[in-house]
Amino acid sequence: MLGDETSRDRPNRRALILVENLSVPFDRRVWQECTTLRDAGWQVDVICPRGSKRDTEAEVVIDGVRIHRYPLRAATGGPAGYVREYGSALWHTLRLARKVGPVDVVHACNPPDLLFLPARWLKRRGARFVFDQHDLVPELYLSRFDRGQDLLYRGVCALERMTYRAADVVLATNESYRDVAVRRGGRRPEDVFVVRSAPDTERFHPVPPEPELKRGKPHLLCYLGVMGPQDGVDYALRALAKLRDEVGRTDWHAVFVGAGDTFDAMVELSRKLGLSDQVEFTGRVPDADLVRYLSTADVCLSPDPHNPLNDVSTMNKVLEYMVMGRPIVSFDLREARVSAGDAAVYAPANDESEFARLVAALLDDPEERARMGKLGQERINGPLAWRNSQRALLDAYEAACRAGTPGPAGSPNSTGTRQRS
Repeated sequence: MLGDETSRDRPNRRALILVENLSVPFDRRVWQECTTLRDAGWQVDVICPRGSKRDTEAEVVIDGVRIHRYPLRAATGGPAGYVREYGSALWHTLRLARKVGPVDVVHACNPPDLLFLPARWLKRRGARFVFDQHDLVPELYLSRFDRGQDLLYRGVCALERMTYRAADVVLATNESYRDVAVRRGGRRPEDVFVVRSAPDTERFHPVPPEPELKRGKPHLLCYLGVMGPQDGVDYALRALAKLRDEVGRTDWHAVFVGAGDTFDAMVELSRKLGLSDQVEFTGRVPDADLVRYLSTADVCLSPDPHNPLNDVSTMNKVLEYMVMGRPIVSFDLREARVSAGDAAVYAPANDESEFARLVAALLDDPEERARMGKLGQERINGPLAWRNSQRALLDAYEAACRAGTPGPAGSPNSTGTRQRS
């Protein structure tokens, strides 16, 4: 069984996972990491924000994982709002880390690239530091705020460098992120482990379609995911308007599942484009309802525009479409092709008219939709399966623990991880 040797060699080891961006277990990647470590014999604690409608308890034990949550008001507006949010999160994280007590490994998930501060405090008390890089924050800054390489950009670059230096090992979500850790972060390749996100195939599997979700139309289009400035919901809505106006197709209903800080703006954009009768915004929904929508969808939308972040990031929505056997229309992004392969068709970067044309072509070709859906499921159950990342995660933990063992003066193990010059 995966992890048996780990738990036998070092029983009762304790890991503390720090998350700021989402609550747990709502953060599916973090939750899979928690349960993998638990099954390998680790005692796992998590510090994260409380959710607004779910994950609301201040402290709870779920499936053997103890979760400590703090109140957090999400940022609104520009960078100043994030300064307030992150300051509050750091204070609560350090407060709760003191409560948790000594741990063997502290595992910090970005964004922001500020969690190295409590991680360094724990390192001084004997913990090893695993940096789980969910996002490239400098690229996120460029893509979200459109301010260029200004003083704040240089600041987030500096924080990323400090996080890389503090970490004993780095977890990257794909090979593009791994390359950044080595090239920009100065990390040794052997200290960077690719732990890909993957859907939970026990929770996500197709159910019989429900034609009533199509609201009387022959076809259902579906978007799943966060709605932020860099997520492309506006591109999807403009493409749907072109599907109606340029392609002449009105035989579809579209549902947008998810929430985010541009949700209200996207509802208003839909109204301005005259799409209110054909586009439905659900907000966040329970997994059971999400599965119903995806099982009924004829085509799924991945409209993330080409920008410095999206081109090198793995989109969870793409993986979840694939596990449900749905064909995908995406803009042409490097890591979208790595994930989806032939399970998607690709419009040139940010070309809304071609995006609309590809949607129409798939609506007219049920055999191609079925072929693409099958290919996606085969990829999720094969090379992109979570079981492949489980081994990488446990190997990363073993490497982090070895970095803390005594070694000859000047060796990598004597001081943690040696940096590239």
